[in-house]
Formats: sequence, structure tokens, C-alpha cells
Amino acid sequence: MKNIPLFSYDKELYSDDLAPIAPDKRTWNKWHLAALWVGMAVCIPTYLLASYMITQGMHWLEAIVIIGVANLIITIPMVLNGHAGVKYGIPFPVIGRSCFGIKGVHIPSIVRAFIACGWFGIQTWIGGLAIYAIVTTLMGIETDTSLSLGKFIAFGIFWLVNIYFIWRGTESIKWLEEFSAPILILMGLLLIYWGYQKAGGFDIVLQQSQQLEKPAATLVQENDAYTLQLHPLHDKNNVSKADEFLLTINGVPQTWKPVATEIALPEAGSTPPEVSVQFRKKTADNSYVYSSIANATLDDKAEKTASSRIWNYILWLTIMVGFWATMSISISDITRFAIDQKAQIEGQFLGLPLSMMLYSFVGIFVTCAAVINFNDILIANDAPWDPVSLIAKFDNKWVVIFAQVMLLIATLSTNIAANVIAPANIFANIYPQKIDFKRGGLIAGLIGIALCPWWLLNDISNLLIFVSGLLGPVLGIMLADYFVVRKTQLSLSDLFHLQGQYTYQSGFNIAAIIALVVGVIVALLGYFIEALSPLYKLSWFSGFGVAFLVYVLLMRQTKST
Repeated sequence: MKNIPLFSYDKELYSDDLAPIAPDKRTWNKWHLAALWVGMAVCIPTYLLASYMITQGMHWLEAIVIIGVANLIITIPMVLNGHAGVKYGIPFPVIGRSCFGIKGVHIPSIVRAFIACGWFGIQTWIGGLAIYAIVTTLMGIETDTSLSLGKFIAFGIFWLVNIYFIWRGTESIKWLEEFSAPILILMGLLLIYWGYQKAGGFDIVLQQSQQLEKPAATLVQENDAYTLQLHPLHDKNNVSKADEFLLTINGVPQTWKPVATEIALPEAGSTPPEVSVQFRKKTADNSYVYSSIANATLDDKAEKTASSRIWNYILWLTIMVGFWATMSISISDITRFAIDQKAQIEGQFLGLPLSMMLYSFVGIFVTCAAVINFNDILIANDAPWDPVSLIAKFDNKWVVIFAQVMLLIATLSTNIAANVIAPANIFANIYPQKIDFKRGGLIAGLIGIALCPWWLLNDISNLLIFVSGLLGPVLGIMLADYFVVRKTQLSLSDLFHLQGQYTYQSGFNIAAIIALVVGVIVALLGYFIEALSPLYKLSWFSGFGVAFLVYVLLMRQTKST
């Protein structure tokens, strides 16, 4: 499409931020788009992804493969949904009018906006923690793990930095991504080099991941008798890092004993005892370092069957797909700036899967190296998966400050591109005459605060799979409409008219609403009904597929009547 024709429009649906971008203003090539994905993918949540899988018993290589496959899967609909952005130069809320209707589009877009606002808040909170760590390091103050006034002040400062880039507009975002991408890749490589040098080789480091797969203590049941298996971490010479352990059985503390691998517990009947364990190690100055207190987990043999592992893989695949489910819906907000289809396809495939795999591997490798190098890490529960916690363990304050600045850049580049552009356009679409991109971004930032991200951060994996069930159906409807129903042909003029082919019934396409409701119900029903749990474990896929088919069938029926 070389030129965008002039067309009339209704002011209620039009603004400069929602209007088609002229071809000479589309300047993003494949490297810009790849850099954008590096900037978005290299962030603390990506760093943490593999940790969630490993701490639930998965091997590090299995985790990396699942992350790679999931991101290849999500890149395909990402590229397909980005096609309209390139062809017509319009953002997601405008494209969504074609399938949901000029008013109906507000339903999925507001859901998408609120999810993005939640992520904006989470990323801003993480960036605030980095600022807090920099200040406490400079002042020589020990950081604490609880919520504090200092953390909220740092959160506010980083929030203002984000708002600054929003106010500068999309070109400043493009500059930020170009600037940050090489720095972030370099930071990842430096972290791997540190781990390699300190631990003495890749094999030695990655072998530690097998320890991180195990809980600190496991209860094994034989009839009415229980054995407690202890799993303190070992150093690279396979020597326990802990000297002693303390058991608490049914609320009664025992005495400190030399570390052991198995302990027979008093017979407890059919109800397993409540057991917690703490480890300690004597230091050179005769003081002790202590682990956190860990509850023993009951060894569930059913979870070790082949079929249960496969379902576990599928569950995590869905979670990983859900990580970018929001962006797959609104990717046209980005691809509308691309010079052509080839640039958006190559840029996304170059940038997304590889960046996600690389930085997830960085998280695994560096955490395993930390297990070897820091003597105060005695159990897997205390492994510093969070890079903020890892960096705080270094003695050289300038290393800590430099690394925290890198984390700030990573967080900022992800937050602006992934969590601001889409909701800013969505809020602008609700009231185009009063809300522009800047005001929309400010609204997104305020909602991000209101959603209390310091609490959301604690349950990312469950949040992701639930989000998958909400957004998979939206993407299924959009792709069905654009490729199957309309064969990639949209009327730009009608997209901006109150009375046109996208008005449907009072602004709502009932077929899309029905398909959305059915898709979400199918995706999330397994959360409430155990027999249908596979649908929930596959929430993105089940919701996407059902909504796609229902929409196509209903639209064909509508055309035939």
C-alpha cells in the first residue's frame, strides 16, 4: 500500500494518534523491530521464568526448550496479527472495530489495557526496587525485604521516568529501544562470563540446577511411617554447604543436629506430620549463617508418572505463551511503524524467541553459579533467582550500582514498549477528542499504581495462565475476521464512521461477543471443574481455537441469511 487515500470520518472515532500513519512516516526496519523485542524480552520477569519451572522439579534444559517452543508459537500469531498494522498503518483499537464493532471493540480492548496496566505497575515496582538498592548501597544502609516508605518513594521516582518517555512520544521509545538493546545483550553475556569464571566451567555450573529442582525437605510415606529426606545444597565438590539442621515437628522445635540425608520420624498415622527445617553453617569467625525456614513437601509419586510430566510441560507451555498474550493482540500498535511486511516478519522472528531463550538461560546459569560462589546460600529456597537479590550479594558497591543501572534500563525499555503503547491507544480510542496518546499513557500509569503491583508480583505464573484464557479468544477472533472472513481487506473509511459496515447492531458485532464469551468459558471452565482441567491447562490454545471456529461459523451464517 503506497499511499493512504483521503477519506471522511466521524470525529467521535478519529484522532491523530488513531489515524493511519503515512508511508513516509513508517521508518522501522527489521533491526528496529528486533531491537524492540530485545528491549522488551530482556527484563526481570524473563530472567525469572525458568526459575519457576526448575523450582517445581523441571530440568534446566526442559525449561529452556519450553520457553523456546512457546515463543516460536506466539511469534506466529504475532506476525499474522501484525499484518494489518503494516498494511493499513492503524493501531489495535481501530483494527478491532472490524470484528467487534465500533463500540464492541471496547470490551476486549479494556481487558487488554487493564492487564497491560498491571504489568506496567509490576515492572515499575521492580525498577523502583533497583533505585532503592542503588540509594541504600551508596548510603551504606542494609536493604530490607519488607515494604517500606523508601521503596514506595523509589517506585514513584521510576514511575515519573516512565511518564517522561510517554510524554515524549513514540520516537523517544524507538530511540530508547535502539539504545538499550546492545547494552542489555552485553549485560547478559557479562553475567554468564562471571558465572563461568567463578565456578570453573559450564558443566560444573549447570550441574547445580539438579539441586535447585529439589525442595529443602521431602516427606516420604510408607504405610503410617514417614521418612524425611533433606536436600541442603552442595558445593562443586559435592560437600554439603550446611553443617547442622533443626526440625520443627507439629509446631515443636527439636534440637540442632549434624546434617543428614534421611531421618526417620515418629509414626504419625495416616495424617502426615507438619514438618519444617532450617539449616546453618559455621563461619570462620565462629558465627553462623542460617537458611530460611522451609516446610517439608509430601512426596507425590503420582506426579512422577510420564503422563503427569507431559501435562506439566503443557501447563508451562501455556504459561509461557501467556507471557506475550497481551502483545500478540496489540502488536499492530508497533508494526504500523514498520516499512513493510518483510521487516515486521524478520524483525519479530529475529528478536523474540532468541532473546527470551538467551535471557532465561542467563537467569539459570547465573543463579547456579551463585549457588556455588556464595557460601550463605544453603537451600534451593534461598537461591537468588531475582537479579536484584543476586546483585545485592556483591561486596563491591560500584559493581552493585552499575548492575542496578543496567536493570533499570532493561525494565524501562520493556515497560514503555510492552505496557504503555497499547493501553495509551486503547484509552485514546474510548474518547478520541479528549484523550490523546500522552493522556492515555498517563491514565495507564495511574491505573498501574492503583492495581498494587507489590502484591501482583507474588503470583505471576497463575496470573499468566488466567490471562491466557482471557486473551487467547480475542486473538482467535481477530485472526479469523482478518484472514478468513475479510481476506485481509478492510475499509479504512468505514473504520472511522459511526454508520458503516462495522456498525453492526448499535456498534456491537454479536457474533464476536458470542465467540468471545464461549472462548473464555471454555478456556477457564477447567479452573472451576476438575474434570475439565485440561482445558484450563491449555487455556490460550483452547480459548483461541474455540473462539476462532465459533466466529467463522457465526459470520458465515450471518452472510447466508
